[in-house]
Amino acid sequence: MAGNVKEVSDSNFQETVLDHSLPTLVDFWAPWCGPCRMVGPVVEELSVEFDGKVQFVKLNTDENPRTATNYNIRSIPSLILFKDGKVKDMRIGALPKEQLKEFVQSNM
Repeated sequence: MAGNVKEVSDSNFQETVLDHSLPTLVDFWAPWCGPCRMVGPVVEELSVEFDGKVQFVKLNTDENPRTATNYNIRSIPSLILFKDGKVKDMRIGALPKEQLKEFVQSNM
């Protein structure tokens, strides 16, 4: 992964996302998903803008079905913001940069 976005998996989700001290935006995606490929660069850009304030991670739903099922992911891309180990808010679909930025800022 380029930039500040980390890949997470079923095996390290607890440690990387739920136990992390910063709010964390999780991008639930899959390689075959066109809208996911559109939102990916936006997530990368925001990871640089919010460096040190919000952690950004991606979870491939094809390779990590347990976590996707745990959070009821039925449509991708799904973007969930976690804070203090809990779901703070969620958006579904490829959001434009300004909308995604506003989503992150309003949930920090």
